[in-house]
Amino acid sequence: SACERGGQWQRALRLLGVMQDDNVAPTVVTYNAAISACDRGGRWQMALGLLDVMPHHGLVPNVTTFSASLSACKNNGQWQQALCLVDVMANGKVLLNVIAYSAAIGACEVGE
Repeated sequence: SACERGGQWQRALRLLGVMQDDNVAPTVVTYNAAISACDRGGRWQMALGLLDVMPHHGLVPNVTTFSASLSACKNNGQWQQALCLVDVMANGKVLLNVIAYSAAIGACEVGE
């Protein structure tokens, strides 16, 4: 999405709100884009907040969602959070792919 590529996290969050106000249900894809926008905007806490609320909206985060969240952790030196996400993925039976592993490893590297 344009907001994702430009790191326009505030616009992405606003659009999520507008969707809900207009009774348009956000999807996993829209959340993934918003999480990536937060990552690019340096808002790792907001990215993880979006990940946390997805189940409350009936959405199941997938490996792409977790990879975007791991990237936000990596890009902001949050290695502990990244390792917690890996545990959440393992406990939730979400298979990590090379992108998720790379982001988690990168977070550990940046965090040291």
